[in-house]
Amino acid sequence: MKRTSPPKHLSLGSLPRRDFLYGLTASLGSVAFSSLLGKEAQAAAGATAKIAHFPQARAKHCIFLYMEGGPSHLDTFDPKPKLKDLHLQEFNRSGEKQSAMSSGKRYYVQSPFEFIKAGESGADMCTLWENLKDVADDICFYRGCQVESVNHPTANYHVNTGNQFGGDPAIGSWVTYGLGSENEDLPGFIVLPELAHPQGGASNWSNGYLPTNFQGTPLRPTGSPILDLSPPPGVTTERQRKNLDLLQSLNQKHAAKHPGHGDLSARMENYELAFRMQMQVPDIVDISQESAQTQAMYGIGEEPTDSFGRRCLLARKLVESGVRFVQVYASTWDSHDYIAKAHGALIPSVDKPIAALIKDLKQRGLLDETLIVWMGEFGRTPDNGIRGGGLAYGRDHNPDAMTVWLAGGGCNAGHTVGATDEIGASAVDNVHHIRDFHVTLLRLLGLDDNKLTYYHAGRFKQLSQFGGQIIPELIA
Repeated sequence: MKRTSPPKHLSLGSLPRRDFLYGLTASLGSVAFSSLLGKEAQAAAGATAKIAHFPQARAKHCIFLYMEGGPSHLDTFDPKPKLKDLHLQEFNRSGEKQSAMSSGKRYYVQSPFEFIKAGESGADMCTLWENLKDVADDICFYRGCQVESVNHPTANYHVNTGNQFGGDPAIGSWVTYGLGSENEDLPGFIVLPELAHPQGGASNWSNGYLPTNFQGTPLRPTGSPILDLSPPPGVTTERQRKNLDLLQSLNQKHAAKHPGHGDLSARMENYELAFRMQMQVPDIVDISQESAQTQAMYGIGEEPTDSFGRRCLLARKLVESGVRFVQVYASTWDSHDYIAKAHGALIPSVDKPIAALIKDLKQRGLLDETLIVWMGEFGRTPDNGIRGGGLAYGRDHNPDAMTVWLAGGGCNAGHTVGATDEIGASAVDNVHHIRDFHVTLLRLLGLDDNKLTYYHAGRFKQLSQFGGQIIPELIA
């Protein structure tokens, strides 16, 4: 049967299918069409799982707070008094050390921050966490996680997709693949990046080999969150509706004559989905509708919290509207130099918004069903090269030790799980690879990593790559 081609400016035939799909990233119509293509592929593959493997799981949504660049566990949540004794002594892996300041050598460096015991649980926090300390008992800290890569792009891919080399589905894609979205008019996986994307780019929230509707949808931090979100000037909602109704009737007549023309049906649904998104998205992203008290709680309208505060509040609004997985980025925590200045500015920029997010979800009765994850791609070393007479010290990348924490969603709140050695160089208690952490996150959301698979390239694939084990101490 000969197909009737659409006008050239709408034709898919002028571009290879792969190039066309990669171009679907910026506009409202592209988001909707990606979703529809994915639904067709999902139905063809029979991948229609929407019921959790463990229905008793508390978490129904996830907000993933990603501190891109690698925050230092030694200067946030894992104090090491031993480093005060070793400060600026030469670091030697054989255990030998001596006082020295010559270039080219490495030295132990202490944290420039003081620490407190917060909450009834006595959680360790540096004093810059002025607001987070108030919700310490809602948090489960984990010090036993290890990764493999020390390069930012590959480490980001590893944490976000389970594969250091990219190309695999992001954890948000796996979660929406397994559970779907509670709101058919919104994407199930939404990403809230900063102005600059993290190292590795959009592959950090790719759908990989999963159907296209499981890719993360980034909302722009400035201007319209999605291009073409608003109708052109002078075009009212009523006029759009009438135009769509007319187009629908004409397309239905054409479809009746050409029943094998599947692209036409997808296009018809595409218009309807885009129209519905225009109705919902503006209200959800409009934080001006929130009370002045709520905006102030998130630090909106003040520095340095305004940018991250807006995204945290939007994350709450999105999960409240049924979005399954929201990832919020904050960068860059890559403090090789002047860690006192760098982390000293970064912590206050996220402290108030994160504490507000936990409190806000809790008072709305949503914290128990919303899992919050806080982490970066790796931790930091207890040593570094010294420059500027010892005043410019920072820390290098460390895949062997890091602090990750969870809140809500059935996590083991009020506990610290695992431990690192006396200088924070390596995890030594309850040590687990990132794959085990991924498996645990899925379990908290009611999903079984061994059952959440997708057949691709000759085998069934999963987030953990080849399986992992649950970390039971992280689950209440």
